[in-house]
Amino acid sequence: MTDCLFCKMVSGEIKPDTVYEDDEVLAFRDINPQAPTHVLVVPKQHVATINDLDAGTAGVVGRMLLAAAEVARQEGFSEQGYRTVMNCNEHGGQTVFHIHLHLLGGRIMGWPPG
Repeated sequence: MTDCLFCKMVSGEIKPDTVYEDDEVLAFRDINPQAPTHVLVVPKQHVATINDLDAGTAGVVGRMLLAAAEVARQEGFSEQGYRTVMNCNEHGGQTVFHIHLHLLGGRIMGWPPG
């Protein structure tokens, strides 16, 4: 997708503040953090929304969660706890239409979230 912000980051056209990368996912610091640590984990393959996942792409969500757990360990808050969030479409709060997981940590999270 030539106009997708996250695809441009995956391709290297835009350089994010990367904290983790493997063959399937890229994780980088959010430019508008909502917690002391706020990282976005994106698949390298473009999938617009959770609704667009299928049997061939669903496995990447597991890879995204494994990456989030690794980043939480690296950042030092995996044992205290953290939150992961995926938004879907406009009413769900999705603003970039390339699936992504928010990893939030470094403080106590309230409930309900919003």
